[in-house]
Amino acid sequence: MGPHYLSKLFKPNSVAIFGASDRPESVGANALQNMLKAGFKGAIYPINPKHATVQNQVCYASIADVPQVPELVVIATPAHSIASIIQACGEQGVANAVILSAGFEDEAGKKLQKQITATAHAYKMRLLGPNCLGILRPEIGLNATFSKNQAKPGHLALISQSGALCTAVLDWAEANEVGFSQVVSTGDAADIDFGEILDFLAVDPQTHSILLYIEGIADARRFMSGLKAAARMKPVILLKSGRMPEGTRAAVSHTGALVGADDVFTAAIERAGAIRAQSISQLFAAAKTLSHNMNFKHSRLAILTNGGGPGVMATDRAAELGIALPQPSEQSLEALNAFLPQHWSHANPIDILGDATGARYTQSLAVCQADERYDAILVLLTPQAMTEPTEIAQAICEFIDNTPHCKPIFTAWLGERLVSEARSYFSQHSVPTFRTPEASVEALAFLANYHQNQALLMQAPATGAHNGNLVDASGARLIINAALSEHRDILTSTETRAIMHAFGVPITPAIEAANANQAMIAAESLGFPVGIKINSPDLTHKSDVGGVKLNLHSALEVKHAFTSMVERIRLAQPNANVLGVTVEPMSVRPHARELLVGVMRDPVFGPAITFGSGGTAVEVLKDSAIGLPPLNTFMAKKMINSTKIAKMLGEFRGLPAVNCDAVVDVLLRISDMVAQLPEIIELDINPLFADEHGAIAVDARIRIQHPTNHKRAYAHMAIHPYPAELIVHTQTKTGLEVTLRPIQPEDASMELEFVKNLSERSRYLRFMNQLQTLSPEMLSRFTQIDYDREMAFIMTTTNSAGQEVEIGVTRYTTNPDGLSCEMAIVVRDDYHHQGVAGLLLENLIDHAKLKGLHKMEGEVLSENYGMLQLAQQFGFKLHTLEDDPEVTAIELDLTKP
Repeated sequence: MGPHYLSKLFKPNSVAIFGASDRPESVGANALQNMLKAGFKGAIYPINPKHATVQNQVCYASIADVPQVPELVVIATPAHSIASIIQACGEQGVANAVILSAGFEDEAGKKLQKQITATAHAYKMRLLGPNCLGILRPEIGLNATFSKNQAKPGHLALISQSGALCTAVLDWAEANEVGFSQVVSTGDAADIDFGEILDFLAVDPQTHSILLYIEGIADARRFMSGLKAAARMKPVILLKSGRMPEGTRAAVSHTGALVGADDVFTAAIERAGAIRAQSISQLFAAAKTLSHNMNFKHSRLAILTNGGGPGVMATDRAAELGIALPQPSEQSLEALNAFLPQHWSHANPIDILGDATGARYTQSLAVCQADERYDAILVLLTPQAMTEPTEIAQAICEFIDNTPHCKPIFTAWLGERLVSEARSYFSQHSVPTFRTPEASVEALAFLANYHQNQALLMQAPATGAHNGNLVDASGARLIINAALSEHRDILTSTETRAIMHAFGVPITPAIEAANANQAMIAAESLGFPVGIKINSPDLTHKSDVGGVKLNLHSALEVKHAFTSMVERIRLAQPNANVLGVTVEPMSVRPHARELLVGVMRDPVFGPAITFGSGGTAVEVLKDSAIGLPPLNTFMAKKMINSTKIAKMLGEFRGLPAVNCDAVVDVLLRISDMVAQLPEIIELDINPLFADEHGAIAVDARIRIQHPTNHKRAYAHMAIHPYPAELIVHTQTKTGLEVTLRPIQPEDASMELEFVKNLSERSRYLRFMNQLQTLSPEMLSRFTQIDYDREMAFIMTTTNSAGQEVEIGVTRYTTNPDGLSCEMAIVVRDDYHHQGVAGLLLENLIDHAKLKGLHKMEGEVLSENYGMLQLAQQFGFKLHTLEDDPEVTAIELDLTKP
């Protein structure tokens, strides 16, 4: 893999500064002064037509006068001058620009911003800003900002929409000796935004973890793509201010009332494998914790303390964060009793009393280390009369160094003067240390959440239709289109049930009745007892207006109930369009729990699915969990277990346990429905009855609208599903039975084995170096892909032991222009000359065309005659690179049939 296309923006060898001056406090003056003070290792070219020198540096009148084309230009001139500057830079071949200038806020400014961006794109120039603080790369002395702060080199990257927050963080970091690999202020993000910056930082070797400050997101798909790419490689911690705007969405269901935009944002962050902080201090605490590369499957905590009070404080915070505090096992109690004073706590927190020595601490640590009930240990200390804080810290560090597979250990030495040396010792030995019990527990929670979210990141769910579910998406779409053609945005009860049936969601039958006679006929047809519900697109919560009548046992009761209900509601709601009622059989389920499953359309992230407690009090209870489609079984179960009602789904006060698999199935089918039907913007199933026999929807409501983007599949979703529809079972020309399918995260071990089995020559021809195996970063990059902007097809067959083995792989990645892509292909040596490469490449080309790409490119070693011959067979044009005759560029026009 070559350098990232944004490398010269963030790591330039030469920088020109437009607007550089000697005028104190001007943006251009500060930017040049910062570059000089930071000791930039490349060339600096001040540009200002009014000066021959600026800050004792030669100053140039224009970009054309600069002795070489700079890799980056920084612009600090008035907004009205920038269009001509971008034009001139484009003509000179400048590839990257950072616009510090403001002045694009009003309508005229926005129009000017669009003009500048269009000009830049015409010259294939990339822009950061406008209205941004700039960028820093301390390792090369790059400080292209107008901040008053410098930054130390380090391994943290910071991306912020707010320049003010950048300066605050830089000031804090300078005082706390915190260094950075990269600092980027995005400003108004006219061109480059979070997604592409995250994509660059994902492969930046200097960056070990990423801090992200967000105020709003413009392109959810690109943001999620970049965030997932980065989170696959290194910890990403986000801080978001305020709530995302909810747009003009008018909620017509319980779901709409329950779900806020901030809830959806949190669900998106979890799905991407990142974690969210609530404050700047939490942001850095999380980064510090995650930098220690600790790992555990659960979050069961042992608290070891020499004081009862701090232990209680830690316990309280752990309970608030859902961290379990199991009691010591019988074996642990016996072991602790053998050496602890008689009055120790005999419980977790393990209070080893105020006179505890280093030996007592490490003996207790050894017991907790051996107890399988604990995943991590928190060690607390208060500096009491007989306490030696530094000596105990040294003993704990020695214990960690001498303990194989030591569990994660967090420390909190309370106080200041007496414990400062011990804290420094912990820091020097890479042991997480905090000032308060609460902060240490929060750090553990960050670590637990991070690993839980990483598990979510590994999921690549397909739509349910490709998981064995029989659906009729085309039939459902016909029903929806008919309603839209009648200018309706709410489906009738009958239409809603038809959509549910099309996707296999169990729902009670219902018959619409416009008058009392029809209601009686419907009741007799369904069988008593029945219930009737008012049928009106204008009345969302039927029970709130007296629009529900249950347990009717005769035709006469149905007639009276119909008449009284319709008359009463028409008087009380004269503006409502009352169509009559729906008649439904009573669902007799004495053991049922009332649940809710819903969908709402977030203006940024698209459809979001919610699950929780159902019934008439859902807005009061507010017990729900949110997930972004597509879902799979793992994710659906996580949603269910995140709610309070999950505890009531097991055996409960004599009730048998609910068939949770049936509830999971409903969630998966709803996920499939909203993935395949972008017309659905809101859905409400309330209640969903669930008992030991299964789950069934009793009432449902669907709101629809015309989709805004017809061209891109799943364009309404923030996450592209696993494209299971592309799985093909076929044969090679030699009769070998193979499966051709998109790669998925679970293929990591198979991909690693595939590369190991390649000959040295095949590895050299594919990777153009002496690669022996895939690094963890490369393995993640190859197997956890974004199906919206890239594709990798693997070909597998079954070996003599019945195991699936990979015999070939091909892939393309869309270039930043969105119209071209770069491809690669490799086949295992013992499967050469069997038609494997041809099948793979044909499939890749077909998919790229389907995505609307115009050109496929690649670079092949000139000695790779087999690949060059294959490329020619498929119509690629070949030409040798001028600067490297050992490499041949191949190019295919995808617009030709």
